[in-house]
Amino acid sequence: ARTQHEPESAVWGSLRRTTGGRKGSLGLTGHDANGVPLRRSKRGWMWNQFFLMEEYTGTDMQYVGKLHSDSDRGDGSVKYVLTGEGAGTLFKIDENSGDIHATKRLDREEKAFYILHAKAVNRQTNEALEGESEFIIKIHDINDNEPRFTRDPYIAHVPEMSDIGTSVIQVTAIDADDATYGNSAKVVYSILQGQPYFSVDPETGLIKTALSGMDREVKEKYLVVIQAKDMAGQMGGLSGTATVSITLADVNDNPPRFTKTLYEFRVPESRELGSSVGAIRAMDADIGQNAEMDYRIIGSDGPGMFDIISNRSTQEGVIVLRKPLDFEKKRQYSLRVQVENVHINPRSYKMGPFRDEASVRITVEDVDEPPAFERPSYVMEVREDADRNVIIGTVSASDPDDKRSLVRYTIDRRTDMDRLFDIHAGNGSVYVLRDLDREENAWHNISVIASEFDNPRLISRVPVYIRVLDVNDNAPTFATNYEAFVCENAKANQRIQTVSATDPDEPIGGHRFIFSLAPEAAGKANFSVRDNKDNTAWILTRRSSYSSLQRSVYHVPVVISDGELPALSSTNTLTIRVCTCDREGNMKLCNPEALTAKAGLSTGALVAILLCVMILLMIVVLFAALRRQRKKEPLIISKEDVRDNVVSYNDEGGGEEDTQAFDIGTLRNPEAIEDSKQRRDIVPETFYPQVRRPVLPPSRDNNGDVRVFITQKLQDNDSDPTAPPYDSLATYAYEGNGSVAESLSSLESVTTEGDQDYNYLSEWGPRFKKLADMYGGDDSDS
Repeated sequence: ARTQHEPESAVWGSLRRTTGGRKGSLGLTGHDANGVPLRRSKRGWMWNQFFLMEEYTGTDMQYVGKLHSDSDRGDGSVKYVLTGEGAGTLFKIDENSGDIHATKRLDREEKAFYILHAKAVNRQTNEALEGESEFIIKIHDINDNEPRFTRDPYIAHVPEMSDIGTSVIQVTAIDADDATYGNSAKVVYSILQGQPYFSVDPETGLIKTALSGMDREVKEKYLVVIQAKDMAGQMGGLSGTATVSITLADVNDNPPRFTKTLYEFRVPESRELGSSVGAIRAMDADIGQNAEMDYRIIGSDGPGMFDIISNRSTQEGVIVLRKPLDFEKKRQYSLRVQVENVHINPRSYKMGPFRDEASVRITVEDVDEPPAFERPSYVMEVREDADRNVIIGTVSASDPDDKRSLVRYTIDRRTDMDRLFDIHAGNGSVYVLRDLDREENAWHNISVIASEFDNPRLISRVPVYIRVLDVNDNAPTFATNYEAFVCENAKANQRIQTVSATDPDEPIGGHRFIFSLAPEAAGKANFSVRDNKDNTAWILTRRSSYSSLQRSVYHVPVVISDGELPALSSTNTLTIRVCTCDREGNMKLCNPEALTAKAGLSTGALVAILLCVMILLMIVVLFAALRRQRKKEPLIISKEDVRDNVVSYNDEGGGEEDTQAFDIGTLRNPEAIEDSKQRRDIVPETFYPQVRRPVLPPSRDNNGDVRVFITQKLQDNDSDPTAPPYDSLATYAYEGNGSVAESLSSLESVTTEGDQDYNYLSEWGPRFKKLADMYGGDDSDS
């Protein structure tokens, strides 16, 4: 074994090489499961750790150590190879001598150790002479990092008036140096600024109060500077500082105090209820919820007149009005107000009561007020048969001011649109102006206005409720329109109808109707009326066997009287029809008049039905007339269909000479046309005898063929029994040749287009705008 060092290196690594057969060799023998002998290779390298100082400041590369193999005999055949972390960049090896150097300054805080691998190989064959081994280079720490606080600045709060030793906040500083080696990372805390108010624990960094009785109202914020120093605070250690901002939190240690002992306010007597009279405020040196105050009235010479409300946003006590003020009754009020903190600190009880008191004087100012009614409302009664100008009640109002101005009364006509009532302007007497009807309106709600003669703009109102008392002025009548019938086989004293009555009057004791047969019909009556004493009556037959042939309808006069004084009565006619019934009394047949009544078709309904029928007939006649006046559509419809830039229009053909427009052979050969062609809009021709047209011999004259063809077509249309049932126009024409006017075709008009003037098209309106744009304008545009 061999260890090599260099004296100039601070820390050296050692290398030991062990080969088989030498001292220190280790061999293993044995067999595996198959009986094959086992053999373990001897380790050729055994490495120790290398140590290297961080932050090397020398000019040369820092020496780390030397590698050497027993196979190296100094002839240069062995080459040393280094691999692993930092090999070739941070660490370089001399491949001939095995010396290792660090090429850069190393920082332990960045990386504390490096793992590398070394091997010796044959320089010629590059074969490994020894097995690869691993070694570690550790970076030796030096004190090159000062302590750093985790925060800067620190923010802390501590209640004011805290005892000595009250914890405020703990600060922490971290040193990046190796805490396991020396005192490089051992931090000690001290206070540089903030004494004598605060102190700091040198080991933990806990800041505490060092002075009692610190008052926030005197000084609220403190700035404390803490130092952290490594090397256990010894000389030469590195240090860092941090600022701690400490705020004294408020506690309720100050009672509220009024700035004045007497507050004075002036308020007009017309001030509305619930409105503010004035505001008072006590001062409290505390802040936040510790300064919240409650105000209350503890004494007053006008109980219930005023109240005080605590305003949490402004900490004011707002005095509000609860009852109406009256200058003429009381002109001044005195209040005693107390203020007290809402949240009281129990530790502050010894400092005295946290409340204060003050006096408030409120002076009422006189205001010209409108008249005041004696009552908030009035209720009056009047009989519905009261005469005009009859007084039904009186309202009274007076001027509450000292001058006692006269009052004028009027009725708000918006509440009495029919002008049923009026009021005396001077004394407030309400009287009837027109006739009343309780059945139309039982209550009248009017508004009376009182105003001062001296100042008509000052008015007041009071509601007046007038009840119209009932008077027996309506006679009772049938409750409904009764439709009764009697069977022809009815028996005597048989009930055929039950009737009741109604009366719009409302007597105090309720209605009591009396039913009877009219005296003029009692002697020859066929029916009788029985009063049931319960506001109903029965209609009974007085004989049997009624005949609809002799008399189909009976009219029974029924007298209905009320039980009031004076009694009112009316005669109501009940119509009874004679009908045929079965044995059980069910109606089977009545006369036509009765059936009409049963169907419920009145004369008005029949007239309405007839009007509807007439209107429908008029609509049908008008529609038919419009269809007859409809214009006949031509067989050829000329339309201008413009889609995008395509213009479609029709030109007249060029006559017989224009053989490209159509086939003239069809006209010259009529036999080529189908003789029998079924139509879809008429009955097939098989139901009618077919008309045979003679076949004309062909002519050499083309004009003759066309004339014969046209003549034959006209005869066919005139004698065709299957023609459609509406007017139709079939046009056949032949231009011929040799015309003096020559051809009317526009096909050859292109050659003379330059001589045409199309400017007139622009005067024909928007429908010819497209043609005007195409053919009109200057020659340059075309």
